[in-house]
Amino acid sequence: MVSSSAGPRGDQPRRRVFAAEYKLRIVAEYDGASTPGERGALLRREGLYHSHIIEWRKARDAGTLVARPAAERLEAGQDKENEQTPARRRRRGPTGEQAELQRLRRQNEKLARDLARTQAALDIMGKAHALLELLSESAEPTREPGPST
Repeated sequence: MVSSSAGPRGDQPRRRVFAAEYKLRIVAEYDGASTPGERGALLRREGLYHSHIIEWRKARDAGTLVARPAAERLEAGQDKENEQTPARRRRRGPTGEQAELQRLRRQNEKLARDLARTQAALDIMGKAHALLELLSESAEPTREPGPST
């Protein structure tokens, strides 16, 4: 077995990531296509599927797909408008410190709920004790001074 320096998944295909500018440009070009077969030709040329267009259009309409201004692209060194540019890599999950923080927050919330439940139970027990004491006092026969034998 030959090991790869790229890791255990080095030989598998990588998921393509498209920049927001590219997505917006392709959706605009797709929507502007008027002759029969032009949309399909665009998808074949770019190696895309119709589902890409649907998802990108939804994101655009929801306002979550916004192109950065040209000045920002120049500062970031991404001024290749006609090229697919991979977006900045995002971490898949929280870091160890973030995971620990989330775990501790959940534990803290659980302990706070348990404490509130225990305090409510103690409050009820105290009221029940006071009520039983009151009932006990009122049920005791009072000795009236009477004829002593």
